[in-house]
Amino acid sequence: MIKVRLAPSPTGPLHIGTARTALFNFLFARGQKGQFILRFEDTDQSRSTKEYEKNITENLKWLGLDWDEKPSYQMERLEKYQKAAAKLVKRGYAKEIEGAVLLRAKTALEKLKIDFKPAVKISGYGNNSQIDQELAKHKDPSAYLVKNIAKDLIHGSISGLIMDTVLLRRDQIPTFHLAVVVDDADMKISHVIRGDDHFSNTPLHVVLQKALGCQTPLYAHIPLILDTDRNKMSKRKGQVDISQYRQDGYLPAAMVNFLALLGWSASGADSNQQIFSIKELIEKFDLSRVQKSPAVFDRQKLDYLNGYYIRKLEVSELDKLLQDGYYPKTEKNTLELTAALQTRMVKLSQSRQMSEFFFGQPIVSPDLLVFKKSDPDKTKKGLAGAAESLIKAPAEVWRESTLNQVLAKVVKKENLANGDVFWPVRAALSGAEQSPSPAELLQILGRDESLDRIKKAIKKLT
Repeated sequence: MIKVRLAPSPTGPLHIGTARTALFNFLFARGQKGQFILRFEDTDQSRSTKEYEKNITENLKWLGLDWDEKPSYQMERLEKYQKAAAKLVKRGYAKEIEGAVLLRAKTALEKLKIDFKPAVKISGYGNNSQIDQELAKHKDPSAYLVKNIAKDLIHGSISGLIMDTVLLRRDQIPTFHLAVVVDDADMKISHVIRGDDHFSNTPLHVVLQKALGCQTPLYAHIPLILDTDRNKMSKRKGQVDISQYRQDGYLPAAMVNFLALLGWSASGADSNQQIFSIKELIEKFDLSRVQKSPAVFDRQKLDYLNGYYIRKLEVSELDKLLQDGYYPKTEKNTLELTAALQTRMVKLSQSRQMSEFFFGQPIVSPDLLVFKKSDPDKTKKGLAGAAESLIKAPAEVWRESTLNQVLAKVVKKENLANGDVFWPVRAALSGAEQSPSPAELLQILGRDESLDRIKKAIKKLT
């Protein structure tokens, strides 16, 4: 049975890269009628927190990436790692020194009959501990090159360096290398889909699998995600936390669509397709279509996709999202406001500034009221004409299309330009240079509020 896993460390929030890895695992498992499980590599007790664990699980759920089985925790499985380490010592692949267990790379390679050759010597282990001194007595700590030790579904042959490695620390907590091998074997993981930054670890993991008598899973190392400068994404250069995108008002459908295109494309006639639902992604995802080279995080593309998904929402659904997290608490009906903003938003958080005119009286300066090709006298005349015509407009015509015609008639009647009427009405109602159209604003604010704001604007020009 196909079985894959996501194994985050709860030492930080859900990262863009981890979210993309989760998505690829999820799509592969669901498309192959397999299982996708979640396990927490929580052996770094000084940095692992329940808060980060909650962040990871909540954001995976927000993205719609549900997992099978109950999440597992390495700290609840310590006995399994200790038994595995003892087995490696007993079989002669590793040595116990001061309570810690170390893989003896050369010995293991020889016993397993794996071809290797000496590589560059490693200049010490960094902390000059007694363990390092003991290693230095028995052999020069060197790296050994192994070739074609396994196959990667994306990159092909797997080769790399193996060296003496700590597997179990003095406190009996496993290092990543031992824990990941034991977990994958114990949980019967069929495919390990993880980032390219783990490619260099794979030869060591394969050696440990062979030494423990475990089956080697199929590997697929997916490309790293780079920023627009082609550097590895980092907090210093931009957002990497999924929570930040969520707070900014990116929709989960847009994030999933965007993450899927970071290093993957559909095949055949769909190769240029950019818009994918989660259902389509499950149907079309194929590891053979994952690229080898790094993927570049294009914020403009994410914005385009998010704008597309915002416009696809029903107005009532979008209105609920905005009321729940972006609009101020109000008893007002905001449906017309939301409809006007829907085509203008790239992310939901933009609604805060765009809707200020609706939830409070704008501060309108006389300079803002005057269009760049107009003057105060024409502006005042345009606003006065608009007020006069709007007062006469019956309630049944107070809708965008008719109100637009009312303002157009004022332009013609007063022998003015569009900028002498439409611009100051917009500015008077919104207090901003960019906003919905004057007719939309009139409809959203209603008759009384609109006329009140226009009259106040006329006074400012007097």
